Amino acid sequence: MLLENIGTSILVSKDQLPELHKMMIEAAGILNIEPPDLYVRQSPIPNAYTLAISGKKPFVIIHTSLVELLTRKELQAVLAHELGHLKCDHGVWLTFANLLTLGSYRFPGLGGFIAQRLEEQLIRWLRAAELTCDRAALLVAQDPKVAISVLMKLTGGCPSMADQLNVDAFLEQAHSYEKASSSPIGWYIRNAQTRQLSHPLPVLRAREIDEWSRSREYRSLLERATQMSM
Repeated sequence: MLLENIGTSILVSKDQLPELHKMMIEAAGILNIEPPDLYVRQSPIPNAYTLAISGKKPFVIIHTSLVELLTRKELQAVLAHELGHLKCDHGVWLTFANLLTLGSYRFPGLGGFIAQRLEEQLIRWLRAAELTCDRAALLVAQDPKVAISVLMKLTGGCPSMADQLNVDAFLEQAHSYEKASSSPIGWYIRNAQTRQLSHPLPVLRAREIDEWSRSREYRSLLERATQMSM
């Protein structure tokens, strides 16, 4: 995978796409983490992901369509989200959980049941990990509308209509979903929809970002960062 990225993507540096390089350095500095390598890959699917290989410097890959879709602030929020995975060692724990699951499948009967339970818990953990990284994005952007706008655009945005999208309307949509799924039947359907998803629904992620941006914990982190920089 490392060789594939070197061979089929552009490695970002101070001499190659310097604006992207600066965004990564700034985001890594805010989160107090060593910046990984950053690659840009040609793809019509807007996406970004992180890979950490044992003994190798971790790297982040972003697709060209994502660069076209987002503003510079939104793009830095995406980079911060990916840095959140590295900051929290998510790759290490994901590998550990996968090994446990594979080991359980080797034993028939009870082992299969244990493996299924581990998979369910792993997927729940994956969804929680994405929410954690959304918080990393907010810590760098320091504006909930920037982080939420990323989710809105990935849900149904396109470059030609990006200026017509409304974050407040998307948050209202998130509250409508929460209200519609609060009944017993709605709760059941919501769980059925999300049970096998590795990422929470975009409207739920938007709501979580909005709520955490109003929390005492978030304000305390920003105040501490301000004091450290003085």
